[in-house]
Amino acid sequence: MDPLLDHRHVRRAFARAAAGYDAAAVLQGEVRTRLLESLAYLDDRVPAVVLDVGCGTGHAAAAMKRRWPKAKVVALDLALPMLREAKRQAGWWRPFARVCADARALPLAEGSVDVVFANLCLPWVEDLPAAFAGFRRVLRPGGLLLCSSFGPETLLELREAFAMVDPSSRAVPFAPIAQFGDALVAAGFRDPVLDRDLFTLTYPDLPALLRELRATGMGNPMVGRRRGLAGWARFAAAEAACEPLRDAAGRLPSHWEVIYAQAWAPAPGAPIREGGHEVATVPLAQIPIRRRT
Repeated sequence: MDPLLDHRHVRRAFARAAAGYDAAAVLQGEVRTRLLESLAYLDDRVPAVVLDVGCGTGHAAAAMKRRWPKAKVVALDLALPMLREAKRQAGWWRPFARVCADARALPLAEGSVDVVFANLCLPWVEDLPAAFAGFRRVLRPGGLLLCSSFGPETLLELREAFAMVDPSSRAVPFAPIAQFGDALVAAGFRDPVLDRDLFTLTYPDLPALLRELRATGMGNPMVGRRRGLAGWARFAAAEAACEPLRDAAGRLPSHWEVIYAQAWAPAPGAPIREGGHEVATVPLAQIPIRRRT
């Protein structure tokens, strides 16, 4: 299957956004705070290794290091400038490791992590079951996955405005909550719990919204995307399409659907799903071998 997303574009967009990301990413910070609250499900357990996938500027990694000072916290991101910004959050007194790598190919050993935390990095991963399978691979049995993503109602007004101007335009296909849950189950996770929030942000005009998207790395990474709007005429038409949407205060609304999920890595030997069928896996060490003499 041909890729939908240009991952080099994703990396460059977040690299360019790194220096000013925190000032612009108000919504992302709120989602991070809500996802961190779910760490309470670990009760009094103290993880040995925590992985923050798509760590951005490192605020979640720093918060988890404060919560568990003795844990090894690994902050992982595709964009090296984000990791440089994340170093500011670490501090010499509670440092955490920083790794530049792709969420689609985690460079960690199987069964080496107790908690995988992934805040809003999954919108830029087109194969959710494969990503979740990678998360499950690195988690120890009974390990916790906490993640969030954008749902299909995100930026609906903006998508519709540009679709009116150019019906052939393509936007990132954010997965709905049902597809999100199915992907978790397909990867073999147990007891998934999903929730969603709908946020409404407002802007003085369309250029202000687009500036914020660029400042948070959220350009259009679709393969075959238009390079810009191909002229002021198209941009003006998109602005005109947005005008009827203004609220009573005269501001342009933008809706954001956020999906949250928590799930647990199964015990050794628990069945996983492959091709619609359950397959039991048992560690080789637990299989009795009778030797011929």
